Amino acid sequence: MAKVTVHLDAELVVEAMVLAGVGSAQDAVELVVRDYIARGHRTEARIAARDDALRETVQRPQEPQG
Repeated sequence: MAKVTVHLDAELVVEAMVLAGVGSAQDAVELVVRDYIARGHRTEARIAARDDALRETVQRPQEPQG
């Protein structure tokens, strides 16, 4: 995998290290980014499931009322 160099504020990185519970700035930033991406995928999956449920409700033929 390709690597990139990013310059961040030291206080931001230290806070990420504390919250992630790791002693390495590299590991902390990687964990935060991976968590952010995973959270985005979970959100997309929930929205897709909700949209599918709505689509099924709308597409069902209505029973004759009488």
